Amino acid sequence: METKKILEQFYGNYDEDGRLRSRHGMVEYLTTMRYIEKYLKPDMRVLEIGAGTGRYSHSLAKQGYRVDAVELVEHNIEVFRANTTAGEPVTVIQGDARDLSAFADDTYDVTLLLGPMYHLFTAEDQRKALSEAIRVTRNGGVVFAAYCGNDATIVQFCFQRGMIRQERYRSLIDPVSFKASSDPTELFQLYRKEDIDMLMKDLPVKRLHYVGSDLATNYMREAVDAMDDELFELYLRYHFAVCERADLVGASHHILDVFRKEGS
Repeated sequence: METKKILEQFYGNYDEDGRLRSRHGMVEYLTTMRYIEKYLKPDMRVLEIGAGTGRYSHSLAKQGYRVDAVELVEHNIEVFRANTTAGEPVTVIQGDARDLSAFADDTYDVTLLLGPMYHLFTAEDQRKALSEAIRVTRNGGVVFAAYCGNDATIVQFCFQRGMIRQERYRSLIDPVSFKASSDPTELFQLYRKEDIDMLMKDLPVKRLHYVGSDLATNYMREAVDAMDDELFELYLRYHFAVCERADLVGASHHILDVFRKEGS
């Protein structure tokens, strides 16, 4: 089955908005928004590639930023449009992160690539998506790319849930390095920092931040969801204080790479 059909089946039955609004999902969302807002200035234009149901796009549009969005899955586009309020400065079209030919070079001040790298399974496709995001961004503009972390998945799913005992999953994991491979039937591509660095090699960018978007959160999601407001606020303060620590980022389920486009 082709990747698009697999993604349509998955996201057609998955409440992504609900995940990001849960306490544990809010950590990833609030962390990502915190970094985006570091670089926003009045009248900036934003492009979100792989916008899903529009959680980020709508939040930024409601702050007054002009946002264009691209999404592959039709179900997500339907939800995105249903969530759009009258007068909101946001558009969405169907498109593929690997081919943004509908958009001109050097157009956007901020470009978000917060979902597509999860579902691209070859280095060629991954490079295409990164290169296209960079191409449509103005020189000096900032790109935000999100990844699923390899080792959080190994720990939580393979060991905590015991899935490494199953031949299907054991066959996907290198027995020495414990680096996982993936394909569209597994839905999510997993990365380590060296994988991301190799993809970024020779691209006309400078890294600004490398962030564990949720760090310990998904290991203790029930405890996070049960926190009262005071404890959750304290947990967020701790998380924001340590989320760029190099000794911790590799254990995060979600990783955010923030980089500036330089002269190409």
